[in-house]
Amino acid sequence: MIALVTGAGSGIGAAIAERLGREGHEVAVNDLHLDAAETVAMRIRDAGGSARAYAADVSDEAMVNAMMERVGAQMGAPGILVNNAGFGHQAPFLEIEPADFDRIFAVHVRGTYLMTRVCLPAMLAAGQGIIVNVASQLGQIGGVELAHYSGAKAAVIGMTKSLAREVSGQGVRVNAVAPGPVNTPLVEALSDEWKAAKRSELPLGRFGEPAEIGGVVAFLCSDDAALFVGQTLGPNSGDVML
Repeated sequence: MIALVTGAGSGIGAAIAERLGREGHEVAVNDLHLDAAETVAMRIRDAGGSARAYAADVSDEAMVNAMMERVGAQMGAPGILVNNAGFGHQAPFLEIEPADFDRIFAVHVRGTYLMTRVCLPAMLAAGQGIIVNVASQLGQIGGVELAHYSGAKAAVIGMTKSLAREVSGQGVRVNAVAPGPVNTPLVEALSDEWKAAKRSELPLGRFGEPAEIGGVVAFLCSDDAALFVGQTLGPNSGDVML
Protein backbone atom coordinates (compact mmCIF):
# COMPACT_ATOMS: atom_id res chain seq x y z
CA MET A 1 0.00 0.00 0.00
CA ILE A 2 1.15 3.57 -0.63
CA ALA A 3 1.83 5.41 2.63
CA LEU A 4 2.37 9.16 2.88
CA VAL A 5 4.11 10.42 6.02
CA THR A 6 4.35 14.16 6.65
CA GLY A 7 7.20 15.78 8.52
CA ALA A 8 9.25 12.66 7.87
CA GLY A 9 12.67 14.23 7.33
CA SER A 10 13.79 13.58 10.89
CA GLY A 11 12.75 12.34 14.32
CA ILE A 12 9.49 10.46 14.76
CA GLY A 13 8.38 11.02 11.17
CA ALA A 14 11.57 9.51 9.77
CA ALA A 15 11.23 6.49 12.07
CA ILE A 16 7.60 6.00 10.97
CA ALA A 17 8.49 6.25 7.29
CA GLU A 18 11.36 3.79 7.62
CA ARG A 19 9.27 1.31 9.61
CA LEU A 20 6.45 1.43 7.06
CA GLY A 21 9.02 0.91 4.33
CA ARG A 22 10.28 -2.21 6.10
CA GLU A 23 6.67 -3.39 6.39
CA GLY A 24 6.48 -3.40 2.60
CA HIS A 25 4.63 -0.15 1.94
CA GLU A 26 5.66 2.27 -0.79
CA VAL A 27 6.43 5.46 1.14
CA ALA A 28 5.94 9.07 0.08
CA VAL A 29 8.28 10.96 2.41
CA ASN A 30 7.19 14.55 2.97
CA ASP A 31 9.16 17.27 4.70
CA LEU A 32 9.43 21.03 4.56
CA HIS A 33 12.98 20.50 3.29
CA LEU A 34 13.45 18.29 0.23
CA ASP A 35 17.01 17.28 1.13
CA ALA A 36 15.86 15.91 4.49
CA ALA A 37 13.01 13.99 2.87
CA GLU A 38 15.36 12.61 0.20
CA THR A 39 17.83 11.40 2.83
CA VAL A 40 15.09 9.36 4.52
CA ALA A 41 13.74 8.09 1.20
CA MET A 42 17.25 6.98 0.26
CA ARG A 43 17.61 5.06 3.53
CA ILE A 44 14.34 3.26 2.80
CA ARG A 45 15.50 2.39 -0.71
CA ASP A 46 18.91 1.27 0.54
CA ALA A 47 17.11 -1.12 2.91
CA GLY A 48 15.26 -2.66 -0.03
CA GLY A 49 12.09 -0.60 0.16
CA SER A 50 10.39 1.83 -2.20
CA ALA A 51 10.21 5.56 -1.43
CA ARG A 52 10.08 9.00 -3.01
CA ALA A 53 10.70 12.40 -1.44
CA TYR A 54 8.33 15.38 -1.60
CA ALA A 55 8.71 18.88 -0.17
CA ALA A 56 5.71 20.90 0.99
CA ASP A 57 4.54 23.05 3.87
CA VAL A 58 1.46 21.14 5.03
CA SER A 59 -0.18 24.36 6.24
CA ASP A 60 -0.12 25.82 2.71
CA GLU A 61 -3.11 24.64 0.64
CA ALA A 62 -1.50 25.34 -2.73
CA MET A 63 1.67 23.48 -1.80
CA VAL A 64 -0.33 20.53 -0.45
CA ASN A 65 -2.39 20.31 -3.63
CA ALA A 66 0.69 20.54 -5.84
CA MET A 67 2.50 17.87 -3.84
CA MET A 68 -0.47 15.51 -4.00
CA GLU A 69 -0.67 15.93 -7.77
CA ARG A 70 2.96 14.77 -7.97
CA VAL A 71 2.39 11.89 -5.55
CA GLY A 72 -0.64 10.75 -7.51
CA ALA A 73 1.17 10.91 -10.84
CA GLN A 74 4.33 9.18 -9.62
CA MET A 75 3.04 6.71 -7.02
CA GLY A 76 -0.74 6.66 -6.98
CA ALA A 77 -3.25 7.57 -4.30
CA PRO A 78 -2.08 6.94 -0.73
CA GLY A 79 -4.03 4.30 1.16
CA ILE A 80 -2.24 5.30 4.38
CA LEU A 81 -1.80 8.86 5.63
CA VAL A 82 0.28 9.65 8.70
CA ASN A 83 -0.13 13.28 9.76
CA ASN A 84 3.08 13.81 11.69
CA ALA A 85 4.37 17.23 10.61
CA GLY A 86 4.93 19.55 13.53
CA PHE A 87 7.38 21.56 15.57
CA GLY A 88 7.79 22.77 19.13
CA HIS A 89 7.90 26.20 20.69
CA GLN A 90 8.26 26.89 24.41
CA ALA A 91 7.28 30.11 26.15
CA PRO A 92 5.28 31.27 29.19
CA PHE A 93 1.68 31.97 28.19
CA LEU A 94 1.99 35.76 28.29
CA GLU A 95 5.11 35.60 26.13
CA ILE A 96 3.48 33.58 23.35
CA GLU A 97 3.13 35.98 20.45
CA PRO A 98 0.07 35.73 18.19
CA ALA A 99 2.38 34.75 15.33
CA ASP A 100 3.77 31.86 17.41
CA PHE A 101 0.26 30.71 18.30
CA ASP A 102 -0.94 30.94 14.71
CA ARG A 103 2.04 29.05 13.29
CA ILE A 104 1.67 26.19 15.80
CA PHE A 105 -2.01 25.76 14.92
CA ALA A 106 -1.33 26.20 11.19
CA VAL A 107 1.13 23.30 11.03
CA HIS A 108 -0.39 20.90 13.55
CA VAL A 109 -4.12 21.48 13.06
CA ARG A 110 -4.58 23.12 9.65
CA GLY A 111 -1.90 20.82 8.23
CA THR A 112 -3.69 17.73 9.50
CA TYR A 113 -6.95 19.05 8.07
CA LEU A 114 -5.51 19.93 4.65
CA MET A 115 -3.64 16.66 4.21
CA THR A 116 -6.65 14.62 5.28
CA ARG A 117 -8.95 16.64 3.05
CA VAL A 118 -6.85 15.92 -0.03
CA CYS A 119 -6.23 12.21 0.70
CA LEU A 120 -9.64 11.17 2.00
CA PRO A 121 -11.69 11.19 -1.25
CA ALA A 122 -9.59 8.43 -2.85
CA MET A 123 -9.81 6.35 0.33
CA LEU A 124 -13.58 6.67 0.43
CA ALA A 125 -13.82 5.82 -3.26
CA ALA A 126 -11.73 2.69 -2.65
CA GLY A 127 -13.74 1.77 0.43
CA GLN A 128 -10.58 1.47 2.52
CA GLY A 129 -7.89 3.61 4.04
CA ILE A 130 -5.94 4.33 7.19
CA ILE A 131 -5.25 7.69 8.78
CA VAL A 132 -2.99 8.07 11.80
CA ASN A 133 -2.60 11.48 13.41
CA VAL A 134 0.43 12.10 15.61
CA ALA A 135 -0.71 14.09 18.62
CA SER A 136 1.00 14.32 22.03
CA GLN A 137 0.33 13.45 25.62
CA LEU A 138 0.44 17.21 26.22
CA GLY A 139 -2.83 17.38 24.31
CA GLN A 140 -4.31 15.24 27.09
CA ILE A 141 -2.72 16.76 30.22
CA GLY A 142 -1.28 20.11 29.13
CA GLY A 143 2.26 21.34 29.53
CA VAL A 144 3.91 24.24 31.36
CA GLU A 145 5.00 26.93 28.90
CA LEU A 146 3.45 24.89 26.10
CA ALA A 147 -0.16 26.13 26.09
CA HIS A 148 -0.28 26.71 22.32
CA TYR A 149 1.37 23.38 21.50
CA SER A 150 -0.85 21.49 23.96
CA GLY A 151 -3.95 23.19 22.59
CA ALA A 152 -3.05 22.27 19.02
CA LYS A 153 -2.46 18.64 19.93
CA ALA A 154 -5.77 18.51 21.81
CA ALA A 155 -7.43 19.76 18.65
CA VAL A 156 -5.79 16.95 16.66
CA ILE A 157 -7.17 14.38 19.11
CA GLY A 158 -10.67 15.88 18.83
CA MET A 159 -10.46 15.92 15.04
CA THR A 160 -9.38 12.27 15.08
CA LYS A 161 -12.42 11.20 17.08
CA SER A 162 -14.85 13.22 14.98
CA LEU A 163 -13.52 11.99 11.65
CA ALA A 164 -13.45 8.40 12.90
CA ARG A 165 -17.15 8.60 13.74
CA GLU A 166 -17.84 10.04 10.29
CA VAL A 167 -15.90 7.69 8.01
CA SER A 168 -15.16 4.42 9.82
CA GLY A 169 -18.35 2.88 8.46
CA GLN A 170 -17.05 3.61 4.95
CA GLY A 171 -13.87 1.62 5.42
CA VAL A 172 -11.47 4.34 6.57
CA ARG A 173 -9.90 3.80 10.00
CA VAL A 174 -8.79 6.95 11.80
CA ASN A 175 -6.71 6.84 14.99
CA ALA A 176 -4.11 8.90 16.80
CA VAL A 177 -0.87 8.36 18.66
CA ALA A 178 -0.03 10.61 21.60
CA PRO A 179 3.65 10.08 22.41
CA GLY A 180 5.29 11.29 25.56
CA PRO A 181 8.69 12.97 25.37
CA VAL A 182 10.82 11.31 22.69
CA ASN A 183 14.51 11.86 21.99
CA THR A 184 14.08 14.00 18.89
CA PRO A 185 15.31 17.46 17.83
CA LEU A 186 11.91 18.85 18.86
CA VAL A 187 12.35 17.73 22.48
CA GLU A 188 16.05 18.56 22.52
CA ALA A 189 15.11 22.16 21.72
CA LEU A 190 13.23 22.46 25.02
CA SER A 191 15.00 23.78 28.10
CA ASP A 192 17.20 21.49 30.19
CA GLU A 193 15.07 22.39 33.20
CA TRP A 194 11.89 21.27 31.46
CA LYS A 195 13.46 18.00 30.31
CA ALA A 196 14.85 17.20 33.76
CA ALA A 197 11.53 17.93 35.46
CA LYS A 198 9.57 15.88 32.91
CA ARG A 199 11.96 12.92 33.11
CA SER A 200 11.55 12.82 36.90
CA GLU A 201 7.75 12.58 36.50
CA LEU A 202 7.80 9.54 34.24
CA PRO A 203 7.18 6.14 35.86
CA LEU A 204 9.45 4.57 33.25
CA GLY A 205 12.17 7.09 34.07
CA ARG A 206 13.19 7.74 30.47
CA PHE A 207 12.08 9.39 27.26
CA GLY A 208 11.04 7.27 24.29
CA GLU A 209 12.95 6.63 21.09
CA PRO A 210 11.58 7.46 17.62
CA ALA A 211 11.64 3.81 16.56
CA GLU A 212 9.34 2.92 19.44
CA ILE A 213 6.72 5.34 18.12
CA GLY A 214 7.24 4.01 14.61
CA GLY A 215 6.27 0.56 15.86
CA VAL A 216 3.02 1.84 17.35
CA VAL A 217 2.07 3.60 14.11
CA ALA A 218 2.94 0.48 12.10
CA PHE A 219 0.57 -1.48 14.34
CA LEU A 220 -2.27 0.99 13.67
CA CYS A 221 -1.58 0.62 9.95
CA SER A 222 -1.81 -3.19 10.14
CA ASP A 223 -4.73 -5.60 9.99
CA ASP A 224 -4.13 -6.37 13.67
CA ALA A 225 -5.60 -2.93 14.46
CA ALA A 226 -8.89 -3.60 12.64
CA LEU A 227 -10.98 -2.85 15.75
CA PHE A 228 -9.19 0.39 16.63
CA VAL A 229 -11.43 3.31 15.68
CA GLY A 230 -10.99 6.86 16.96
CA GLN A 231 -8.48 5.72 19.55
CA THR A 232 -5.50 7.61 20.92
CA LEU A 233 -2.68 5.23 21.81
CA GLY A 234 -0.22 6.48 24.39
CA PRO A 235 3.41 5.40 24.11
CA ASN A 236 4.30 7.95 26.78
CA SER A 237 6.57 6.29 29.40
CA GLY A 238 3.61 6.27 31.80
CA ASP A 239 3.03 10.03 31.74
CA VAL A 240 -0.68 9.44 30.97
CA MET A 241 -2.47 6.30 32.11
CA LEU A 242 -5.95 5.61 30.74
